Amino acid sequence: MNKKELRQKYRLLRQQLTDTEAGEKSLAIANNALSLPIWKGTYYHIFLPIERHSEIDTSFLLSILQGRDKEVVLSRSNFDDASMTHYLLTDNTVLRKNEYDIPEPVDGIEVPPKKVDVVFIPLLAFDAQGNRVGYGKGFYDRFLLQCRKDTLKIGLSYFGAEEETIAGLLESDIRLDYCITPDRTYTFS
Repeated sequence: MNKKELRQKYRLLRQQLTDTEAGEKSLAIANNALSLPIWKGTYYHIFLPIERHSEIDTSFLLSILQGRDKEVVLSRSNFDDASMTHYLLTDNTVLRKNEYDIPEPVDGIEVPPKKVDVVFIPLLAFDAQGNRVGYGKGFYDRFLLQCRKDTLKIGLSYFGAEEETIAGLLESDIRLDYCITPDRTYTFS
């Protein structure tokens, strides 16, 4: 399947999840993250979910990060140039939903992408080779290009991998190192 078909398929599958199912799956994803060898870093970038898109509830993962005294990084999106500015999450961070219902920090202490050790990435679909499909604006591809080469890229998905390689991949599409689902964790080399 190509990216457009996968976006349609997985948006529909997400919409069919009840709130209870989505919550249970989000908790299972966070619990599965505990078994990964990713906890030696300092700066962990996480996304906050767009509720109307039934995105994974990352509050469970956020609790794990804070419980391990990790520095949590959130982004604010600039839709004019598809870039993101990254901020340290502190007790004083003010969050506000943007026009697309994405909860974002208003401002704060900026964190350069080169400092980020681990990035948890929202996605709609992924394949068995670690390729991913997002919403198609390229925000994360641009961000990941600015990170260090050894920054770990971890997708979070309610659903398993597509067995066939995603059709229509671009050279600028950045592959995942891992993808965590409620049922298993995929490792890509």
